[in-house]
Amino acid sequence: MTSRSLALSVCLAALVAAPACRKKPVDLPPVAAPTITFSSTRIPLGSPVEVTYKFQVAQGATFDDNYTVLVHFLDSDDELMWTDDHQPPVPTSTWKPGQTIEYKRTMFAPIYRYVGQASVHIGLYSPKTSKRLPLAGESNGQLEYKSASIQLLPHSENVFLLFKDGWHPAETAANNSAVEWQWTKKSATITFRNPKKPSTFYLHADNPGTYAEPQVVTLKVNGQQIETIPVTPHVEFVHKTLLTLAQLGSGDMVEVTLDLDKTWIPSQVPGSGSHDPRELGLRVFHAFVEPQP
Repeated sequence: MTSRSLALSVCLAALVAAPACRKKPVDLPPVAAPTITFSSTRIPLGSPVEVTYKFQVAQGATFDDNYTVLVHFLDSDDELMWTDDHQPPVPTSTWKPGQTIEYKRTMFAPIYRYVGQASVHIGLYSPKTSKRLPLAGESNGQLEYKSASIQLLPHSENVFLLFKDGWHPAETAANNSAVEWQWTKKSATITFRNPKKPSTFYLHADNPGTYAEPQVVTLKVNGQQIETIPVTPHVEFVHKTLLTLAQLGSGDMVEVTLDLDKTWIPSQVPGSGSHDPRELGLRVFHAFVEPQP
């Protein structure tokens, strides 16, 4: 047998033997059955929606780590638009077989260049090793499971807010251009056309500085104090304020004012190493007005 024939015979033998040696993927039992529900399935881009996450933990399930909840929003071509990955309020290392884990989150739909049907996928992964756990449901082959569908509507359906005095220019996160915010000064105003019906004012903000101290935001509507909002450093929050018809007034426009009891100039904070000369109050990710139906 020539060397060429011998090589060919070896290759053929290897191809025949390969299926017998190849390991089949092991189908592991699901550790939980997840569901996602939305307060509304028709969501204008840029608007808030309350999301309910529920996990029915399987009998015999165990967790060797504190897993992150993976939440992916995909367009009609299954292209990823944005995520809502987060740590559940009850760490997975404490989940017990047969237990039901349920909690709510307020999410703001990003202003994305897409309107139409979107699918929502869920999963559980380790932030340390990227290991994913099997769940009950329709998997895309990567231990990521379709759990819900929503309809994304144009941003123009929302109440338009004008950020007037007391705001620094908008900034975006270095590693995620979809995350945007504006810093306030000591006092910042927002105006919008009066919806002439009771409305909810959403404030999504935080105080992230290593030199930050607890603050109090006084919220005023048309110059009238409505309430005070405590701000804990390094804690991102979504605060909702119900605005009545009387508070909105009879005028065509409404003015909301955020007054801060404390501000700081980063470059003047000892040991901060910052050269930022701005007066900073509150970092605001979203402000939104939602008229009641």
